[in-house]
Amino acid sequence: MASVVNIKSDIRSLSDTELQELFNFIGEVMTLNSLTRNLPKDCREARFSKGEVCPHCNSTYVVKNGKLNGKQRYKCKSCNKTFNDFTKSALSSTKLPLGKWIEYAKCMVLGYTIRKSAEIVEVCVKTSFYMRHKILDAIRMFMGIGDVDGVIEMDETFVAESFKGNHKKSGFIMPRPSRKRGKQIKKRGISNEQVCVATAIDRNGNLIMEMVCKGRVSNSDFKRLYDGRINEGAIICTDSHKSYIQFAKDFKLDHKRIMRGHYKNGIYHINHINNLHSQFKEWMYRFHGVSTKFLSNYLYWFKWIQIFSEDKEIVKSKNIIVHSTTKFADTRIKLYRGREPIYV
Repeated sequence: MASVVNIKSDIRSLSDTELQELFNFIGEVMTLNSLTRNLPKDCREARFSKGEVCPHCNSTYVVKNGKLNGKQRYKCKSCNKTFNDFTKSALSSTKLPLGKWIEYAKCMVLGYTIRKSAEIVEVCVKTSFYMRHKILDAIRMFMGIGDVDGVIEMDETFVAESFKGNHKKSGFIMPRPSRKRGKQIKKRGISNEQVCVATAIDRNGNLIMEMVCKGRVSNSDFKRLYDGRINEGAIICTDSHKSYIQFAKDFKLDHKRIMRGHYKNGIYHINHINNLHSQFKEWMYRFHGVSTKFLSNYLYWFKWIQIFSEDKEIVKSKNIIVHSTTKFADTRIKLYRGREPIYV
């Protein structure tokens, strides 16, 4: 009882600012506890929205198989393998409590670096790295490449090829001389030292953003990415890049070209996509360079943030975990070693 009296006395001695900070902290703790209790149910409902399915063989001949550490287990009668609600997801085989993952999801929503996220969640930098990419691998599976329709703005942006995180001690051999920290690529203009990110966004906010090649992009790259992902009758707005001319002819699309020195052609323009690329470059700057083999994950991270930008922060923190457990994604740590860049 004395301790309660002391706590009340300490609270009364706080300033208005300190009281506000205390109330915010209590609110965060209560919200975190509520999310931790309800999240397993939300993940289970999203993952098995069409019925229980085996993540190993996709069979629906599944029965319950007891509980382990409070988690429901299942057994597949087709392949005889067992699994739980988080098998083949970002949370597969994790030893960290669910609260840690929710805290980490909040860090990702806020766009924190691996090191800063590690400090907040109180895990080591290596664990923070794997948590990030386990979530992003699963998010990439959840979102897919997507499709666009109606009036579509198309353009490409370029990111310097990077081998960040690859070390000689692991047997890695640099294919080119190293660049000093902060230095730009040596070749002028567009070269094979740059990775091309092709982008398309429609007026409803649907977005395609993928690595397609190194160096200059061609009509065949556009065909490979957009085939089956642009609805018939769409209108594409592009800059004066010649490859778009043949692409529009091949797909029988109405093509509005915004010539150099002009900003729009009536209601047709590429202002949205130029603004998107500016946001992407600014958002990426905080990471001080991203290894090309993991760039696709960062593209999907940015894409996810753009699509769900209207949601509240706490809702996004929950949803990024739910979305990372919805699809069956193999996120074993050993798969990150020796990974190759993912080009569409």
